Amino acid sequence: MTNAAAATRPQRAEGRGHLAAKALDGRTRLRELYQEGAAKIRLPDTFDSSMEAVIINTAGGLTGGDRMNWSIDAGPDTRIDVTTQACEKIYKASSATAEVTTTISVGAKARVDWLPQETILFDRSSLFRRLDVDLEDDSEFLAVEAILLGRKAMGEAVETGLFRDRWRIRKGGKLCHAEDLQLIGDVALLTRADAVLGGKVAFATVLYVGPLADAYLSAARPLLEGHRGGASSWAGKLVVRLSAPDGFALRKILIPIISTLRNGAPVPKVWNL
Repeated sequence: MTNAAAATRPQRAEGRGHLAAKALDGRTRLRELYQEGAAKIRLPDTFDSSMEAVIINTAGGLTGGDRMNWSIDAGPDTRIDVTTQACEKIYKASSATAEVTTTISVGAKARVDWLPQETILFDRSSLFRRLDVDLEDDSEFLAVEAILLGRKAMGEAVETGLFRDRWRIRKGGKLCHAEDLQLIGDVALLTRADAVLGGKVAFATVLYVGPLADAYLSAARPLLEGHRGGASSWAGKLVVRLSAPDGFALRKILIPIISTLRNGAPVPKVWNL
Protein backbone atom coordinates (compact mmCIF):
# COMPACT_ATOMS: atom_id res chain seq x y z
CA MET A 1 0.00 0.00 0.00
CA THR A 2 1.37 3.40 -0.95
CA ASN A 3 1.62 6.23 1.53
CA ALA A 4 -0.99 8.17 -0.45
CA ALA A 5 -3.45 5.27 -0.30
CA ALA A 6 -2.86 4.79 3.40
CA ALA A 7 -3.58 8.46 4.04
CA THR A 8 -6.80 8.52 2.01
CA ARG A 9 -9.72 9.58 4.17
CA PRO A 10 -12.55 7.03 4.13
CA GLN A 11 -15.74 8.26 2.52
CA ARG A 12 -18.28 9.50 5.08
CA ALA A 13 -22.05 9.64 4.87
CA GLU A 14 -23.59 13.08 5.16
CA GLY A 15 -27.18 14.17 4.81
CA ARG A 16 -29.61 16.95 5.56
CA GLY A 17 -33.38 16.74 5.39
CA HIS A 18 -35.93 19.49 6.09
CA LEU A 19 -39.73 19.31 6.16
CA ALA A 20 -42.14 22.16 6.83
CA ALA A 21 -45.93 21.83 6.93
CA LYS A 22 -48.90 24.20 6.91
CA ALA A 23 -52.63 23.84 7.53
CA LEU A 24 -54.82 24.23 4.45
CA ASP A 25 -58.49 23.28 3.96
CA GLY A 26 -58.55 21.34 7.21
CA ARG A 27 -55.52 19.18 6.38
CA THR A 28 -51.80 19.26 7.01
CA ARG A 29 -50.09 20.13 3.73
CA LEU A 30 -46.51 20.30 2.56
CA ARG A 31 -44.95 23.78 2.65
CA GLU A 32 -41.24 23.01 2.19
CA LEU A 33 -39.21 19.87 1.46
CA TYR A 34 -35.45 19.75 1.16
CA GLN A 35 -33.18 16.72 1.06
CA GLU A 36 -29.47 16.43 0.47
CA GLY A 37 -26.92 13.62 0.43
CA ALA A 38 -27.92 10.44 2.27
CA ALA A 39 -31.02 12.05 3.80
CA LYS A 40 -34.37 11.35 2.17
CA ILE A 41 -37.94 12.09 3.32
CA ARG A 42 -41.00 10.27 1.98
CA LEU A 43 -44.63 11.26 2.60
CA PRO A 44 -47.01 8.27 2.43
CA ASP A 45 -50.70 8.88 1.82
CA THR A 46 -52.77 9.26 4.97
CA PHE A 47 -56.50 8.81 5.43
CA ASP A 48 -57.08 11.64 7.87
CA SER A 49 -56.01 15.28 8.20
CA SER A 50 -52.49 14.49 9.46
CA MET A 51 -49.19 14.09 7.61
CA GLU A 52 -46.82 11.15 7.97
CA ALA A 53 -43.14 11.61 7.17
CA VAL A 54 -40.70 8.72 6.82
CA ILE A 55 -37.06 9.74 7.09
CA ILE A 56 -34.45 7.54 5.42
CA ASN A 57 -30.69 7.28 5.67
CA THR A 58 -29.74 5.83 2.28
CA ALA A 59 -26.25 5.01 3.56
CA GLY A 60 -27.80 2.06 5.41
CA GLY A 61 -26.25 2.93 8.77
CA LEU A 62 -23.74 5.23 10.42
CA THR A 63 -20.14 4.95 11.51
CA GLY A 64 -17.48 7.30 12.86
CA GLY A 65 -17.46 10.68 11.13
CA ASP A 66 -20.90 10.38 9.49
CA ARG A 67 -23.24 13.37 9.86
CA MET A 68 -27.02 13.52 9.59
CA ASN A 69 -29.20 16.57 10.21
CA TRP A 70 -33.02 16.57 10.28
CA SER A 71 -35.37 19.50 10.81
CA ILE A 72 -39.16 19.51 11.11
CA ASP A 73 -41.30 22.66 11.17
CA ALA A 74 -44.97 22.06 11.99
CA GLY A 75 -46.98 25.21 11.36
CA PRO A 76 -50.02 26.24 13.42
CA ASP A 77 -52.90 23.71 13.53
CA THR A 78 -50.88 20.95 11.82
CA ARG A 79 -50.30 17.34 12.82
CA ILE A 80 -47.16 15.44 11.74
CA ASP A 81 -46.07 11.91 12.59
CA VAL A 82 -42.35 11.38 11.89
CA THR A 83 -40.80 7.93 11.79
CA THR A 84 -37.93 6.05 10.14
CA GLN A 85 -37.96 3.49 7.36
CA ALA A 86 -36.04 0.99 9.52
CA CYS A 87 -33.91 0.74 12.62
CA GLU A 88 -30.82 2.95 12.44
CA LYS A 89 -27.63 0.88 12.76
CA ILE A 90 -24.53 2.43 14.32
CA TYR A 91 -21.50 0.40 13.26
CA LYS A 92 -18.02 0.04 14.72
CA ALA A 93 -16.08 3.29 14.40
CA SER A 94 -12.41 3.13 13.43
CA SER A 95 -12.10 6.83 14.24
CA ALA A 96 -14.26 9.89 15.04
CA THR A 97 -17.90 9.90 16.14
CA ALA A 98 -21.12 9.76 14.16
CA GLU A 99 -23.42 12.73 14.78
CA VAL A 100 -27.19 13.00 14.35
CA THR A 101 -28.95 16.30 15.01
CA THR A 102 -32.73 16.73 14.97
CA THR A 103 -34.47 20.10 15.32
CA ILE A 104 -38.25 20.28 15.64
CA SER A 105 -40.51 23.35 15.81
CA VAL A 106 -44.19 22.91 16.73
CA GLY A 107 -46.54 25.82 16.09
CA ALA A 108 -49.68 26.92 17.93
CA LYS A 109 -52.26 24.14 18.41
CA ALA A 110 -50.06 21.77 16.40
CA ARG A 111 -48.75 18.33 17.33
CA VAL A 112 -45.65 16.39 16.31
CA ASP A 113 -45.08 12.74 17.16
CA TRP A 114 -41.39 11.86 16.82
CA LEU A 115 -41.47 8.06 16.45
CA PRO A 116 -38.21 6.70 15.01
CA GLN A 117 -37.69 2.96 15.11
CA GLU A 118 -34.97 1.57 17.37
CA THR A 119 -31.34 2.61 17.13
CA ILE A 120 -29.04 -0.43 17.17
CA LEU A 121 -25.58 0.13 18.63
CA PHE A 122 -22.86 -2.30 17.58
CA ASP A 123 -19.72 -3.07 19.57
CA ARG A 124 -17.17 -0.23 19.48
CA SER A 125 -19.63 2.15 17.86
CA SER A 126 -19.50 5.89 18.61
CA LEU A 127 -22.54 8.17 18.38
CA PHE A 128 -23.48 11.65 19.56
CA ARG A 129 -27.16 12.44 19.04
CA ARG A 130 -29.01 15.67 19.80
CA LEU A 131 -32.73 16.52 19.85
CA ASP A 132 -33.84 20.17 20.13
CA VAL A 133 -37.55 21.00 20.21
CA ASP A 134 -39.36 24.35 20.42
CA LEU A 135 -43.06 24.28 21.34
CA GLU A 136 -45.73 26.91 21.65
CA ASP A 137 -47.72 27.06 24.89
CA ASP A 138 -50.70 25.23 23.35
CA SER A 139 -48.87 22.69 21.16
CA GLU A 140 -48.19 19.00 21.84
CA PHE A 141 -45.14 16.81 21.37
CA LEU A 142 -44.55 13.07 21.73
CA ALA A 143 -41.06 11.58 21.45
CA VAL A 144 -39.90 7.97 21.55
CA GLU A 145 -36.26 6.90 21.46
CA ALA A 146 -35.39 3.21 21.84
CA ILE A 147 -31.88 1.75 21.96
CA LEU A 148 -30.70 -1.82 21.39
CA LEU A 149 -27.21 -2.79 22.56
CA GLY A 150 -26.61 -5.21 19.71
CA ARG A 151 -29.07 -7.76 18.34
CA LYS A 152 -29.43 -10.52 20.91
CA ALA A 153 -30.95 -12.96 18.39
CA MET A 154 -27.80 -12.58 16.27
CA GLY A 155 -25.51 -13.22 19.21
CA GLU A 156 -24.28 -9.63 19.23
CA ALA A 157 -23.27 -7.70 22.33
CA VAL A 158 -21.80 -4.29 23.03
CA GLU A 159 -18.68 -4.47 25.15
CA THR A 160 -17.22 -1.01 24.61
CA GLY A 161 -18.22 2.14 22.80
CA LEU A 162 -19.60 5.63 23.17
CA PHE A 163 -23.20 6.83 23.09
CA ARG A 164 -24.29 10.34 24.05
CA ASP A 165 -27.90 11.49 23.76
CA ARG A 166 -28.84 15.11 24.55
CA TRP A 167 -32.43 16.41 24.66
CA ARG A 168 -33.51 20.02 25.08
CA ILE A 169 -37.26 20.72 24.95
CA ARG A 170 -38.57 24.28 25.25
CA LYS A 171 -42.15 25.41 25.64
CA GLY A 172 -43.07 29.04 25.11
CA GLY A 173 -39.37 29.83 24.94
CA LYS A 174 -38.63 28.30 28.36
CA LEU A 175 -36.76 25.08 28.99
CA CYS A 176 -39.23 22.43 30.17
CA HIS A 177 -37.23 19.23 29.76
CA ALA A 178 -33.52 18.48 29.58
CA GLU A 179 -31.63 15.23 29.78
CA ASP A 180 -28.23 13.86 28.88
CA LEU A 181 -27.44 10.16 28.58
CA GLN A 182 -23.87 8.93 28.27
CA LEU A 183 -22.55 5.38 27.90
CA ILE A 184 -18.80 5.41 27.47
CA GLY A 185 -15.92 2.98 27.80
CA ASP A 186 -16.82 -0.40 29.28
CA VAL A 187 -20.51 -0.30 28.32
CA ALA A 188 -21.11 -3.95 29.26
CA LEU A 189 -19.88 -3.40 32.82
CA LEU A 190 -21.82 -0.14 33.19
CA THR A 191 -25.15 -1.53 31.96
CA ARG A 192 -24.92 -4.60 34.21
CA ALA A 193 -25.33 -2.34 37.25
CA ASP A 194 -28.80 -2.55 38.83
CA ALA A 195 -29.02 1.25 38.95
CA VAL A 196 -28.47 1.42 35.18
CA LEU A 197 -30.01 -1.44 33.15
CA GLY A 198 -29.50 -4.47 35.38
CA GLY A 199 -28.11 -6.45 32.47
CA LYS A 200 -30.92 -5.57 30.05
CA VAL A 201 -29.82 -4.71 26.51
CA ALA A 202 -32.91 -2.86 25.22
CA PHE A 203 -34.26 0.38 26.67
CA ALA A 204 -36.43 3.34 25.73
CA THR A 205 -37.50 6.79 26.83
CA VAL A 206 -40.94 8.16 26.00
CA LEU A 207 -41.75 11.84 26.52
CA TYR A 208 -45.06 13.63 26.09
CA VAL A 209 -45.45 17.38 26.57
CA GLY A 210 -48.96 18.76 26.48
CA PRO A 211 -52.25 19.22 28.31
CA LEU A 212 -53.05 15.49 28.53
CA ALA A 213 -49.96 14.47 30.53
CA ASP A 214 -51.83 13.60 33.74
CA ALA A 215 -54.61 11.75 31.90
CA TYR A 216 -52.09 9.72 29.92
CA LEU A 217 -50.22 8.79 33.10
CA SER A 218 -53.20 6.93 34.58
CA ALA A 219 -53.60 5.01 31.31
CA ALA A 220 -49.90 4.21 30.84
CA ARG A 221 -48.97 2.96 34.32
CA PRO A 222 -51.07 -0.24 34.18
CA LEU A 223 -49.24 -1.20 30.97
CA LEU A 224 -45.94 -1.22 32.87
CA GLU A 225 -47.02 -3.69 35.55
CA GLY A 226 -44.71 -6.69 35.63
CA HIS A 227 -42.05 -4.96 33.57
CA ARG A 228 -38.89 -3.04 34.40
CA GLY A 229 -39.98 0.55 33.92
CA GLY A 230 -41.79 3.49 35.36
CA ALA A 231 -43.80 6.59 34.47
CA SER A 232 -44.11 10.03 36.03
CA SER A 233 -46.07 13.16 35.20
CA TRP A 234 -45.37 16.70 36.38
CA ALA A 235 -45.34 20.27 35.07
CA GLY A 236 -47.31 19.38 31.94
CA LYS A 237 -45.14 16.49 30.79
CA LEU A 238 -45.08 12.70 31.04
CA VAL A 239 -41.87 10.64 31.06
CA VAL A 240 -41.77 6.85 30.68
CA ARG A 241 -38.60 4.76 31.08
CA LEU A 242 -38.44 1.12 29.95
CA SER A 243 -35.90 -1.67 29.71
CA ALA A 244 -36.21 -5.23 28.44
CA PRO A 245 -34.07 -8.32 27.75
CA ASP A 246 -34.15 -7.81 23.95
CA GLY A 247 -35.69 -5.74 21.18
CA PHE A 248 -38.73 -7.95 20.67
CA ALA A 249 -39.63 -7.83 24.36
CA LEU A 250 -39.17 -4.05 24.37
CA ARG A 251 -41.53 -3.59 21.42
CA LYS A 252 -44.21 -5.67 23.13
CA ILE A 253 -44.24 -3.12 25.95
CA LEU A 254 -43.46 0.00 23.94
CA ILE A 255 -46.07 -0.24 21.18
CA PRO A 256 -49.11 -0.29 23.53
CA ILE A 257 -47.70 2.70 25.40
CA ILE A 258 -47.16 4.65 22.18
CA SER A 259 -50.71 3.85 21.06
CA THR A 260 -52.09 4.99 24.41
CA LEU A 261 -50.27 8.33 24.12
CA ARG A 262 -51.67 8.69 20.59
CA ASN A 263 -55.27 8.37 21.78
CA GLY A 264 -55.48 4.79 20.51
CA ALA A 265 -53.88 5.39 17.10
CA PRO A 266 -51.43 2.64 16.06
CA VAL A 267 -47.74 3.11 15.43
CA PRO A 268 -46.82 4.03 11.83
CA LYS A 269 -47.19 1.13 9.40
CA VAL A 270 -43.45 0.97 8.67
CA TRP A 271 -42.97 -0.32 12.21
CA ASN A 272 -44.77 -3.51 11.17
CA LEU A 273 -42.94 -4.24 7.91
